[in-house]
Amino acid sequence: MKIVFKISFTAVVLALVVAGGARPAHADQVYYTTTDLLADFFRSSQNVTYKKVQIDDSERTRLQRRLGYTPAKASYTFYVATSGGHIDGYAFIDEEKGEHLPITFAVKLSPAGKVMRQEIVVYREARGDEVRDEHFRAQFVGKSAADAIDTNQDIMAVSGATISSRAMAVGVKRAVVLFDELVRPTAVATASR
Repeated sequence: MKIVFKISFTAVVLALVVAGGARPAHADQVYYTTTDLLADFFRSSQNVTYKKVQIDDSERTRLQRRLGYTPAKASYTFYVATSGGHIDGYAFIDEEKGEHLPITFAVKLSPAGKVMRQEIVVYREARGDEVRDEHFRAQFVGKSAADAIDTNQDIMAVSGATISSRAMAVGVKRAVVLFDELVRPTAVATASR
């Protein structure tokens, strides 16, 4: 049954291309599953759990001031890696709109909230996937909520992928600010008990 569908789909796309030069829709480029990404981010960690943070009205106002826009969701999830009762780091997986479609990305954060790594998880646009390039992604390493993380300031956009570059800067900035506002305070409170 699956094979018949694939053959039929291929035949339809081929017919469209031959008939009118139409271009088939760009398929999602999935580079990581959540499980594989977390295993890669936290290879030596003993445990990876998650923490869901809710955004109340006062937090929404603070986040809007810091980000320049109101976060779209009422809650976000941070993955927490631990070993021997100590936090090894955090991961944030979210989406940011590219030119037409959302780009799923991930940010690995140190226990202090500095970017250790940034990855593209799923890329859906027809162009601009150069944001997966190591040189572009390396610009985020070491950044925290105190940094601008802006393509007009401290992040160089990739030529031909300007919108995707800007989307990744917005997404990484959201990750570090959400961490700074919603995760760090509870992590500090828990550690001081």
